Amino acid sequence: MAGLLQTLKNFLAYKEPLDTEEGFELLEGEYEGAEHEKNEKPTSKSNIDQSKAIEKNTSSPFKAAKWNEYRKKENKNQLPMQDGLVFSELKANLENIKQEFNMPKNEDIVIREFTVGMNKKAFIVFVDGMADKIVINDFILRQLMNLEHFKGYKNGCPVDYVMNHVLSINNVEKVKEYKKIISQILNGVTALFIDGCEEALLIESRGYEKRNIDKPSTESVVMGSQEGFTENLRTNITLIRRIIKNKDLITEIQPVGKTSNSNCAIMYLEGIANPELVKEVKRRIKSINIDFVTGDGMIEQFIEDKPFQIIPQVLNTERPDRAASFIMEGQVVIIGEGVPFVNVVPVTFFAMFHASEDSFLRWPFGTAIRLIRILGLFFATLLPALYVSLILYHQEMIPTDLLVAFATARENVPFPTIIEVLILEISFELIREAGVRVPGIIGPTLGIIGALILGQAAVAANLVSPVLIIVVAVTGLGNFAIPSYSLATGIRLIRFGLILAGAFLGFYGVAAVLFIVGCFVCNMKSFGVPFLSPISPVTKKNPDIIARAPNFKQKKRPDYLNTPNQKRTSDR
Repeated sequence: MAGLLQTLKNFLAYKEPLDTEEGFELLEGEYEGAEHEKNEKPTSKSNIDQSKAIEKNTSSPFKAAKWNEYRKKENKNQLPMQDGLVFSELKANLENIKQEFNMPKNEDIVIREFTVGMNKKAFIVFVDGMADKIVINDFILRQLMNLEHFKGYKNGCPVDYVMNHVLSINNVEKVKEYKKIISQILNGVTALFIDGCEEALLIESRGYEKRNIDKPSTESVVMGSQEGFTENLRTNITLIRRIIKNKDLITEIQPVGKTSNSNCAIMYLEGIANPELVKEVKRRIKSINIDFVTGDGMIEQFIEDKPFQIIPQVLNTERPDRAASFIMEGQVVIIGEGVPFVNVVPVTFFAMFHASEDSFLRWPFGTAIRLIRILGLFFATLLPALYVSLILYHQEMIPTDLLVAFATARENVPFPTIIEVLILEISFELIREAGVRVPGIIGPTLGIIGALILGQAAVAANLVSPVLIIVVAVTGLGNFAIPSYSLATGIRLIRFGLILAGAFLGFYGVAAVLFIVGCFVCNMKSFGVPFLSPISPVTKKNPDIIARAPNFKQKKRPDYLNTPNQKRTSDR
């Protein structure tokens, strides 16, 4: 019996994967997940024999070391990479590019061979659809093939002459390393190789289709900017630079994704952002070890302090003005490719209740709006759990008239209170999710009409009480009042735990779960900053936590960020 339990435990328990080359590797089919041969036909008898030997054991597992040994033998016949540097022979470079991009199998890689100036053979390579063909035709090929542009050329490698006298492109770079050349080609840059030159030219020619700047869809405001981020990395960087016109605004591009070769941008203000914070952000992004990363959501899960927490430790925003305000505070903005959102670190619990239009409102109204958001958090978290606890265990706390009204409303309902609440809560979540997934303008309409029809039908069929309809509706409104979508999603999950605790133990269960959640939140940090700063631990007074002071009173940046320059205002 003990052996059976141990076997079951080993089956269910999570185990870290073996980080050794000798780790067991099971390859399905024709080596699914492993690299295939670069050349489809073996070129030597030894390769044919080795391939046949491997094929005989296709259905049986074998060690990773054996597979690596096979790959090493296979790579002996490939073109030498010369330590990853550009060859002086044009033919060798051409064959190497074709091999790297799996040509002719890969059909969206374009190679154009031609003669440069004084009978020098050359070729350009770019990705069809990623590069602007007008730039390539009019400002690269036309100028390179025009003999008039080479009157001053004498002899030797013409790379420098082409770069300085021929090409009228704003960004041209000499590169020797193939790794950088391949990466830039995949980003839309055109590479130029010339015979007799051990350097290639990377010519700026990016020109793929992209979405226009539009209004933010999840952070709408009445007052303030109506511009939102797009899916294009360069466009998003430009949107922030249009707001912060400062020479110390630093943008560092860092690759993420071992296979996808995506880029992300790290933006911060030199002299205001803490250097240790910037160093830690770059370290965490560099440590991301996965083949594919796209957007801020995936990056967030890799860099946050406690990825198993329900409450997020990274703030997401799709508003350039809000991202710029965080940069001016001393925080770091991380911009990924492919999504119209950016990450902001570090972040505190109270910052998630701030909105970009707060600074546009007069301070009394801004404070009142934030208090309404806090009230919405209370309703979204506790209202259904308190209702269940009151009905099941604490009826003596309800005024008599109200208790009679509750009892009358539930008189014909056949389900226990907890089942009634769960049915309505799950139905509300289904309507919310369906409204998001339904395409076009039907989605919001479906959410409103669906909630009205289902609620009315459920009450008419005596499946739920009218009072509970009001409770769930107010709970949903409170959830929508939370500015941070990630925090609102976490609150929705916590709410179900509180409902179950209230059903089993009443107010004591709700208090116990709240205490546990509070302990976790107090223990959380976002890039070294306590999540409940500046309340826990208490730091210097901040005029912009919940109650908002007038703009002219906010003379210092938040103390918990430990910025080198704490002053917002200059001395006169």
